[in-house]
Amino acid sequence: MSVKGTLIPIGGNEDKGIEKSEIYTLEYITDGILSRVVRESGGKEAFIVVVPTASSIPEEVSQNYIDAFKKLGCENVHVMDIRERSQSEDPKNISLMKKADCVMFSGGDQSKIVQYIGGTELHKIIVDRYKNEDFVIAGTSAGAMCMSKEMITGGSGKEAFIKGAVGMGEGMNFIPNLIIDSHFIRRGRFGRLAEAVARFPKMIGIGLAEDTGLVIKNCNMAEVIGSGMVILFDPRKLKHNNQKVVAEGSPMSLTNLKTHILANGDRIDIKKKKIKISPVHIEMTDADAF
Repeated sequence: MSVKGTLIPIGGNEDKGIEKSEIYTLEYITDGILSRVVRESGGKEAFIVVVPTASSIPEEVSQNYIDAFKKLGCENVHVMDIRERSQSEDPKNISLMKKADCVMFSGGDQSKIVQYIGGTELHKIIVDRYKNEDFVIAGTSAGAMCMSKEMITGGSGKEAFIKGAVGMGEGMNFIPNLIIDSHFIRRGRFGRLAEAVARFPKMIGIGLAEDTGLVIKNCNMAEVIGSGMVILFDPRKLKHNNQKVVAEGSPMSLTNLKTHILANGDRIDIKKKKIKISPVHIEMTDADAF
């Protein structure tokens, strides 16, 4: 799928300019994830629409983003809290989305985004603008996970590697060849993503740590941003995968599941199956095809 727009999935808990945790090692104004979202959206004058549909505390979440973007000089930030499918057909919301330079989906429950927005006129407008314009779709946690065609809907890390422990469903299909998981390191979701790619072995698994994301151009070229790591699972050369034959609730076996750990500035060419490590970290040539 060829697109003109930019996709920015984020692993959750991104720096909003107020955190003091040691995990935030980047300068918020110049190097933070939301700063990059603003730059990709056209700068301080960008028209940004925040969609807190996934959240159970939408007012608090929306205000946090309004404040965070304001610290970056953005005043043109609007909230679109969709709680019913009918609101995704509302001409006012559709008109607002047509004006936007960027839509930012919050964290929470990714299934709510699909339930209330997926397949509606609002969804069609977002996809059309993403394909044909310099439009940015950003999302954190649930807002990142919903971006894929095959979406993880649930499942704990403790139950991982047991067939059926991971729930899967249809996502928003902004990018068809990835399966995205969030809070990947802190919540121990290695096994959850492993089962997901075992079920869909033609997909690449992307595990995003907190305050970490990707800037994806043309549904292909991806750059790691933020202060943490991206874990990439490539199952396309699995030599053994018994996911289809074992009984529900049974442990699974996988062999030759390629894994890559990437950090800020590293790049992925999804179509050519190439990884380029940033020279900031270590001098080396392009990695072998993944």
